[in-house]
Amino acid sequence: MTDPGPISAHQAPPPGCPAHTDAVRLAGLEYQQTPSQMYRALRREHGAVAPVLLDGDIPAWLVLGYHEVAQVTSHDELFARDSRRWNQWDNIPPDWPLMPFVGYQPSVLFTEGEEHRRRAGVITEALSGVDQFELARDCELIADELIARFAGSGQAELMTSYAHALPMRAVVQMCGMPMSGADTQQLVDDLRISLDAAEGDDPVAAYGRVGERLVRLVQDKRADPGKDVTSRMVLHPAGLSDEEIVQDLISVIAAAQQPTANWICNALRLLLTDERFELSVSGGRVSVGEALNEVLWLDTPTQNFIGRWAVRDTQLGGRQIRAGDCLVLGLAAANTDPSLWPEGHVGAENAAHLSFSNGEHRCPYPAPLLADVMARTAVETLLERLPDLVLAVDPHTLTWRSSIWMRGLTTLPVRFTPVDG
Repeated sequence: MTDPGPISAHQAPPPGCPAHTDAVRLAGLEYQQTPSQMYRALRREHGAVAPVLLDGDIPAWLVLGYHEVAQVTSHDELFARDSRRWNQWDNIPPDWPLMPFVGYQPSVLFTEGEEHRRRAGVITEALSGVDQFELARDCELIADELIARFAGSGQAELMTSYAHALPMRAVVQMCGMPMSGADTQQLVDDLRISLDAAEGDDPVAAYGRVGERLVRLVQDKRADPGKDVTSRMVLHPAGLSDEEIVQDLISVIAAAQQPTANWICNALRLLLTDERFELSVSGGRVSVGEALNEVLWLDTPTQNFIGRWAVRDTQLGGRQIRAGDCLVLGLAAANTDPSLWPEGHVGAENAAHLSFSNGEHRCPYPAPLLADVMARTAVETLLERLPDLVLAVDPHTLTWRSSIWMRGLTTLPVRFTPVDG
């Protein structure tokens, strides 16, 4: 589907569906490359909550307003996470591309109430065992090894050779997997496909392979636990089953790897293309921190998140939401809500963005801190090792990946003075 425009009258869904005859398909080149324009158009037409169509013309609501996203994520009694409530399941085929996002699994992502607090507590304690200083040191070592591979050539494509590789290796090491090797690389590739499939990918099959690999990891850690996140989850007194740990590990690894990779690359793009950072780009720690925070406001790695499901009929942003309706959290749109920034200037100096979501189902502490350690170390180390790093192409030729969910470049080519390894 390439047409992001309104559907025609004969395609209109039956009464009671959230999609209207002016619902917008979340697809197409315009959306993928310039989503901010789409958000502005949706706000003008529909306000803070817009009727949209997902893959296969499945109706949903896109929550665009900052206060509305905060309201949805703060009221689990009205907007819950268990996708089995969805009133559209009869219309969704088993191979639907978004099934990895919405198909119910015994995962912390879909739990509610006391069960969610139990599961999230295990993740929080397992992640709290990660020493942030050791993580920064490990990330610097990984960064040095990756940089050494291309430093002598004077050029590199940073998305594949650096931004994606560094958090991948750091995360799998945190979870007790080998830092490299074909097995680890296959896991990372399958996670990318299941969360952000490109044309020709099979996200459902990829998600199945991810689960199979992590089953083996949990079994290995039960037999021989170590000082890693998986072992701490296995040994936790809450006594999670292997299936529960596998599902929650998928959530932890997926949330840490690709979003952090895009955060790194989006920050590097900002540093290399915005004249505000020119004077201090080579190693300026304050400017790197500002760039990382500004990206979370303006180019957040997770643009949209599916989702929440209405527990009962309710109102949101002037819309009548029916029981079982699906709501997509428009995190990127909410972060740039003009009601927050009436003069059009996004104040990147504060951290009240919704990039890590909000409420009980937000990224569990200390996950955002660990992601910041990985991203900050990656950016600072690269700029310190290659101080004359510049973009190798016209900034306007950079393209974004074709995804409505993730915000990341297809490539980031750079050049620099060659450095002996």
